[in-house]
Amino acid sequence: MSPCIKIGQRFVGAGYPAYVIAEVSANHHQDFDRAVKIIHAAKDAGADAIKLQTYTPDTMTIDSSRPEFRIEGTIWDGRNLHELYSEAYTPWEWQPRLKQVANDLGLDLFSTPFDARAVDFLEAMNVPAHKLASFELVDVPLIQKMARTGKPLIMSTGMATVEEIKEAVETARQAGATQIALLKCTSAYPAPAEEMNLRTIPELTRRYNVPAGLSDHSMGIGVPVAAIALGACIIEKHLTLSRSEPGPDSAFSLEPHEFNVMVDAVRVADKALGEIHFGCSAKEATLRVYRRSLFVVQDVKRGDPFTAENVRSIRPGNGLHTRHLPEVLGRHAACDVERGTPLSWELVKDPANRQ
Repeated sequence: MSPCIKIGQRFVGAGYPAYVIAEVSANHHQDFDRAVKIIHAAKDAGADAIKLQTYTPDTMTIDSSRPEFRIEGTIWDGRNLHELYSEAYTPWEWQPRLKQVANDLGLDLFSTPFDARAVDFLEAMNVPAHKLASFELVDVPLIQKMARTGKPLIMSTGMATVEEIKEAVETARQAGATQIALLKCTSAYPAPAEEMNLRTIPELTRRYNVPAGLSDHSMGIGVPVAAIALGACIIEKHLTLSRSEPGPDSAFSLEPHEFNVMVDAVRVADKALGEIHFGCSAKEATLRVYRRSLFVVQDVKRGDPFTAENVRSIRPGNGLHTRHLPEVLGRHAACDVERGTPLSWELVKDPANRQ
């Protein structure tokens, strides 16, 4: 049986529609009403869930001017970690209210906690699942804390090695997690398509016997659709109201109309996967008659031989199967046959009786 988890009322795994998560992250720009608008936009765009992040600058790092705390090699180059997280975090007092907004719209809402206190906070909110960020995949105590809740646990793999992923999965299972999903994630912001390595997605399922998906930081919709074709059953993507309004995550977020196009494309890809099937589909059934078969293509008199000139394989399919052409050629007509008549054995004289 294919691995499957259940988030809220939704089963997530092979054979079920892809579970699409809209990541709010820092795109609220410290404006509660804007966060609410993002949730409404996610609903309108076809998302299944909203994801927040639950941390404060001080639970993520310390306020230090040492060079180790300066960011390099990203879109946030030169910024101090504590300063960035002060701008990007979602106020905790908003989160129960945002969950109510999402639930009223029929959306699940959960979050990424970054420390034990955040896990407890989210448990008090009764979130339906927990999400582990890729950078925290090596935080064994945090994984244990999240796993002990008994909630479904979605873990982004990011830059993790096979050994690190194995350790994280085993840690979660030993701590009591029975519903685990892994997301392929390239922890670059934005992530170039050539570094996505989506063929890892089915390998995650094969190695760890869990549903697998994609946490996507690339631009556009091509990567998520390709991920679906490779078996992804979860798609997580950042959503912003407008990339023109600067923010920590704006550069690699989709706007609402783009998110909607992505969801529609994901749903089509989901349906197109179908199942292993040979033969006629329901839509094809009425067209079977237009396949090729043997027809008499010239008027033939009784007793005349059937030849390559007066019998051909053509459309439609009302005549004998084309495999019988060698048997028919050289035999004689049992009666007069008009051009355009589907060939049948009744029209072919028995070779033992040429009268």
